[in-house]
Amino acid sequence: SELLLHYLESDEQHLHHVREISEAGERAANLTRQLLAFSRKQVIRPRPVNINEIIRSMEKMMLRLLGEDIEVRLALTEGDTTVMADPGQIEQVLLNLATNARDAMPAGGNLHISSDIAALDEPTAKSKGLARSGRYAVVSFSDTGEGMSEKVRQRIFEPFFTTKELGRGTGLGLSIVYGIVTQHEGQINVYSEPGQGTSFRIYLPLLEQAAPAAVPQEEVLAAGKGETILLAEDDEQVRTIAQLTLEEAGYRVVVATDGEEAVARFRE
Repeated sequence: SELLLHYLESDEQHLHHVREISEAGERAANLTRQLLAFSRKQVIRPRPVNINEIIRSMEKMMLRLLGEDIEVRLALTEGDTTVMADPGQIEQVLLNLATNARDAMPAGGNLHISSDIAALDEPTAKSKGLARSGRYAVVSFSDTGEGMSEKVRQRIFEPFFTTKELGRGTGLGLSIVYGIVTQHEGQINVYSEPGQGTSFRIYLPLLEQAAPAAVPQEEVLAAGKGETILLAEDDEQVRTIAQLTLEEAGYRVVVATDGEEAVARFRE
């Protein structure tokens, strides 16, 4: 669909339909990513990140998401909240928790976002569902919303479980949060009572020794000038798309369907 969008830039009659295909494919890809996140199979790229800095950088976005009827208060610790984490995944956790708080307060309310550092001994760590003792960064989201019953609380992280009416939610938001947090060797606990609001508390292992910051490298996608690329791929659809993409970028592509054919083409 992306190749077609490139070809049909001036063809308004067909452009709309191709965009629909592209958007449907992107929705399917997003759903797959959400399921992978829940099952803890999603590829993460952890690096040293400061939880407080992520919260501050996300503050404006969360305010826009929550709307004017919800008052947000931040209370961030002055301690070092550096953890090994994929910053994009942590941002997704924050946005999903903010969305959940918004939906729990349809008439408005207060959301208190805080961070802290906790030193947990082994019994305390186990009581919170953590594998080991140690120092943890703790992020809390507490709302003054509708709250939930104990029955709902016990199922809140199940995939596709939702208390919303049909069409208003997939039931994946909190299961994604759970998947991401546990994949980062952390844990999320929820405390709630009907009419008393809800509090989510996330524990992530602190990075005790700060690692050197990685130097970002600029990614350069250079157009080809007729160079030859040998492409070996056994999946016909992937092979076709890869060949078209490379040819569009200016490369000459020699195609093989498996390793043996690739060796033969190379010798030729």
